[in-house]
Amino acid sequence: MMGEDPETFTQEDIDRAIAYLFPSGLFDKQARPMMKHPSEIFPEQRKIQWGEDGRPFHFLFYTGKQSYYSLMHETYEKLLSVQKYQDQLTAQDLPPEKEKRNLAGSRWLTKIELEEMLLEKLSDNDYLRFIQLLQKLMTLPCGDMEEKYIQKFTKEVPAQLQKVVIEPLKYDERGVAFSTSEGIRKTAKATATVYDNGTGKVTVNGIDILHYFPVLQDREQLLFPFQFLDRVGKHDMICTVSGGGRSAQAGAIRLASAKALRSFVTEREVEFMRQAGLLTVDPRVKERKKPGQEGARRKFTWKKR
Repeated sequence: MMGEDPETFTQEDIDRAIAYLFPSGLFDKQARPMMKHPSEIFPEQRKIQWGEDGRPFHFLFYTGKQSYYSLMHETYEKLLSVQKYQDQLTAQDLPPEKEKRNLAGSRWLTKIELEEMLLEKLSDNDYLRFIQLLQKLMTLPCGDMEEKYIQKFTKEVPAQLQKVVIEPLKYDERGVAFSTSEGIRKTAKATATVYDNGTGKVTVNGIDILHYFPVLQDREQLLFPFQFLDRVGKHDMICTVSGGGRSAQAGAIRLASAKALRSFVTEREVEFMRQAGLLTVDPRVKERKKPGQEGARRKFTWKKR
């Protein structure tokens, strides 16, 4: 364009200059600027809350948190309605139906997410009171009446992105399905073989579980995966374990049995097990003693003289 006569400069010259400066052309989508929607840049604002006479529309306007207190009122009314329904069933000698609701695959809305929903700033105590009210509503025997309402304040926890390959079931000479897996805890290493259609018999190194683990806490830890999946008494298990103490051995068998049980359950139950920590190795070990002090954390007693 430099050196051209502006009096004789035509539209064709302009197009030719633009094509030279922008080879892709202004008509190419990649050359156009991409504008975001204003709602993605500017936060959503509350609409005007009062009329022409200056009076607010909402009766809780002067509380400063009208949306929050309206939500608390609505939740409490639903709680009272559920309790009233339970009282009616009790008066008619009808036991309320208790349905076990499993929220392992979901979580409550965070404080920030709730603030974005209500367009109000909340304190930690306000958020805690609301979550406690929801939990109280959920734990009622007839709380499933308001399940849709409770789900508005929960979010599904995304499943683990990397899927772990689960070994298929194997069958022995009798045709009984079984699965084998390994587990570790501290210096203990365990191998567990879980059989289907069992009676709940568990042997460790050829010894019955009651004699090998006389402490009740160790037995409860070992059998927790079966209790979590409601499969106590449905499987037999044969374990071999070495190294470590009794507590570490129980933890290693627990991990091995949980991994073996994955072959008997659905993917959704496997995800619940992962979120409960049943498929994660416990990395805790005894902390080493430090030089210049009595133990790992304990210091020598200071004496002035």
